[in-house]
Amino acid sequence: MGIARIIGFMLIVAGAFFLASAYRATGSLPERAMETFTGRYSERTQRDLALGAAGVVGGVLLIAFGGGGRRRR
Repeated sequence: MGIARIIGFMLIVAGAFFLASAYRATGSLPERAMETFTGRYSERTQRDLALGAAGVVGGVLLIAFGGGGRRRR
């Protein structure tokens, strides 16, 4: 397994952690109140959602396309 795929798995795990953390935060009382009054989540929750999604997508892309093709001899 190449280094790109290992990093891909690490990105997926980190992204899943951020997504789970942000998802749990959206159900908290302060977040629900902020979303009710302003129509959006706090900046931290939005950032965690974006980082989580980017991490998962980047990890999947690295696993799918990274570390293949060329091999040194």
